[in-house]
Amino acid sequence: MFSRLNKWNTLRNQILVVFLVVMAIVLLIVGILTFNQVSAMLKKNAEKQIYQTAVETNGRMESLYKQIGTASKLVMTNNNIQKTLTKGYRGERVSFGERQQLDGIVNTIQANTDGIFSFELYTKNLHRLLPLGDTSLITRINEKWIEKAEKANGRLVWIGDDPLNSDNILAIRRVNLMNQHYANGGYLLISTYKSYFQLTNQNEKKYKNQYSILLDSDLKPILSNYNQSLEPIIKNDKPVITLYNQNYMVTKQTSDETGWTLIILTPINALTEGISVLRMGIMISGIIGFIIFLISSLFLSTFITRPIIKLTKTMQQASAGSLAMNPNVTTINEIKELNSTYNQLVKETNHLIKMVYEKEITRSRSELKALQAQINPHFLFNTLDALRWSLEDKDEEELAELVIAMSNLFRYTITKQTNGDWVTIKEEMNHIKEYMEIIKMRFGHHLKWNLTLPPEWEHVNIPKLLIQPLVENAVLHGAGNTVKPCTISVSIQPTADTQYLQITVRDDGPGIDMGKLESIKQAMKTGGITAINKGHGMAISNVHKRLELYYQNRLKRGLTINSEVNVGTTVSFVIPVMGEEQPC
Repeated sequence: MFSRLNKWNTLRNQILVVFLVVMAIVLLIVGILTFNQVSAMLKKNAEKQIYQTAVETNGRMESLYKQIGTASKLVMTNNNIQKTLTKGYRGERVSFGERQQLDGIVNTIQANTDGIFSFELYTKNLHRLLPLGDTSLITRINEKWIEKAEKANGRLVWIGDDPLNSDNILAIRRVNLMNQHYANGGYLLISTYKSYFQLTNQNEKKYKNQYSILLDSDLKPILSNYNQSLEPIIKNDKPVITLYNQNYMVTKQTSDETGWTLIILTPINALTEGISVLRMGIMISGIIGFIIFLISSLFLSTFITRPIIKLTKTMQQASAGSLAMNPNVTTINEIKELNSTYNQLVKETNHLIKMVYEKEITRSRSELKALQAQINPHFLFNTLDALRWSLEDKDEEELAELVIAMSNLFRYTITKQTNGDWVTIKEEMNHIKEYMEIIKMRFGHHLKWNLTLPPEWEHVNIPKLLIQPLVENAVLHGAGNTVKPCTISVSIQPTADTQYLQITVRDDGPGIDMGKLESIKQAMKTGGITAINKGHGMAISNVHKRLELYYQNRLKRGLTINSEVNVGTTVSFVIPVMGEEQPC
């Protein structure tokens, strides 16, 4: 995953991402500000429109109220009606003819007034005079409305739905007798058409599911197109109310003339319907703007980074050889200056590389020769020491064989090979056999060895004296530090990757404790020489250093030491089969 991320982590992509992020932030901020301002303005205008509608509707109700009030006053103040109700007030009998005469007067007034369905006139004793018939007011309405009309002292009291006709609404007024010091002469019951007080307005089609409620001064419903309980709405004093999981804006308008309260409930989603269109328009505009800016940013970032990429590719070619000059590019001044500086740097660097390379070759060769010179006397000293132990109990013939074996060892060690410092593994293994034959004269049957070399790997080239010092170290510190028989094993085996060989030297001697083993490994890392026993530790450090110098980055695994007390020690390393490709 990280490799994929690194693939996209380029200057061009970074410039592009920065431009796009900045543009996205700008578009987001502008879009949010525009949306908030315009949506607030639309919502405010809608609220003003609804409020204005409520005011206009309330004004229309007041006008209708006045018309009904005027018509009812004409009936109440009519001279004949006043005389007839005065007779009833005094307890005198009203004749049928007088009632017929009153009926004509009331019908004339009713015919000249819009919205009134009927007038019903009752005496103080609640007997009906008009229309003709013998009915009591108590059978028509509840007594509480009569009491309210009495307290209203002549003002209109709105009752609500007519129980005899659901299409009408009722109102009642007490008739005051002007010639009797405005005493109670009876009651006028007015039935008006509901359609006369129609609450629908110009917003009915615009705002669906809008409800209009008309309440009297006692907050009792006069008209309503809301079919559920009005109690939550009447008790609500907040600008928004939730009804059946839908939010409504509440608009209230109370008339000073009638005392009525008009409540309009408008769905919030109806108010914000235009806002959703605005939101979509802003989003589409933002997407179009973002795409345009994306194309522009892509072109600009490509224009800026193309010469840089070309210069980078030229610089990457340095790993294949000397640094190459980069052609001049036509671009901005800063990149021109960068290209010119790079070309000047290439000239100077190529000159320095040539000088340093030659010095490094000389230094590496000198260091390898110093290590080779270091291992030779060390090996000769140990071999002569073994010879000293052998002279005590050997006859002349055995001594002659010993001298011949030592002569072969010294010739291998000192003589320069045809391939410089490189020999085949077979030659190195033969040298180890000669060495083990000489050492066996010292240790006798106490020392055994086992050399394993598959025939297909005999001709692989390795640096001379790369394995023998490890065998010598195993003899001295393995067999030399134990009274038990000790076996030295040398094996050459291919790894899972057949391009590499693993070389292992193993002994079953006393082993190395953890403290000494850690000090040896630490000395190998720092390049020092650690004495394992009596100053002998040169072999391990020398081989480790030569491996690094000969193979460098081609070395798959350097010198590895594993040891366990009373079990033995194993030293191994992994080198390439094509070992003759020297680093210098």
